[in-house]
Amino acid sequence: MNPPLRLAQIGLDPASEAALNHAETLSNLFRDFELLLPKGTFIRRDEPLAKRTTLRVGGPADLYVEPSNESSLALIFETTRLRGLPVAFLGRGSNLLIRDGGIRGVVISLAHPHFSRITIEGQLITADAGARLKDIAHEARKAGLSGLEFFEGIPGSLGGALRMNAGAMNAWTFDAVERLRFMDSTGEIHDLSVDKIPVEYRACPLLRSRIALSATLRGTPDASEAIQSRMKTYTDKRWTTQPKESSAGCTFKNPLPTLPAGRLIDELGLKGTRIGNAEISTVHGNFLVNLGNATSNDVLSLISLVQQKARSVHQIELETEVEILGEDA
Repeated sequence: MNPPLRLAQIGLDPASEAALNHAETLSNLFRDFELLLPKGTFIRRDEPLAKRTTLRVGGPADLYVEPSNESSLALIFETTRLRGLPVAFLGRGSNLLIRDGGIRGVVISLAHPHFSRITIEGQLITADAGARLKDIAHEARKAGLSGLEFFEGIPGSLGGALRMNAGAMNAWTFDAVERLRFMDSTGEIHDLSVDKIPVEYRACPLLRSRIALSATLRGTPDASEAIQSRMKTYTDKRWTTQPKESSAGCTFKNPLPTLPAGRLIDELGLKGTRIGNAEISTVHGNFLVNLGNATSNDVLSLISLVQQKARSVHQIELETEVEILGEDA
């Protein structure tokens, strides 16, 4: 009996061999997921991700999974680790730029209703990572709890807000956090008080390689009418100061506490600059918007242009606030 032919023996170059091996690993993992994960888990091959981001750009995920509970999430981590494939996390797609080549490996999203629960006991609000920030703000208002009004109008989920310590209207996510539950890459669940969690401007380093499951937030008693009034003020301000076109939110971190990135970009005369179908918003300079059919490369080119201009004119190194994932096409 003749031995099986190796790929190299039939004329495939190393890159093609690697691509075939990767495809085989994905097929095996997809089969594992279908066999092992419970009913209700959503699994897709080559899932387009542009429709799952607020900027509406980017390529597909090799494998996209929405686990139906924490046990299935742990099983996804275990199976993916055994297959040697990387994992990325996707919330509601704000503050995210996916490159045109898409994301290799597995993309996990806690979009299943199981991860969207919100409960209130006294002044404590416990919300799952998939809960919409808008919903958390309104549930807190109905319970007469203030301090979460700034969540109103942010198009994201709690998991994403925790990951980036999202802020608006001079308030920050971790200002309201009492406890955080999260899962590590081995599937183990941890529960920590906020004083044991280091946070930074626009980042929670702990969640770069771990996924938030839920958080307990503390509100302050107040009249529901007063809370509603503040929420309306915040909403009105957003509608008048931020663009209506598709965007990922603020693109750059503020370089200095006294120098917002939007003002810097405005002073550089870059508002309205367009590459392909991406544009630096004429309404707010820190928003890069999709005019209809922009590519990720259009947006990345605009980001590079702004960074080069800030560097050459003011010797300022602008860092992106938006998270950039994936590979070039």
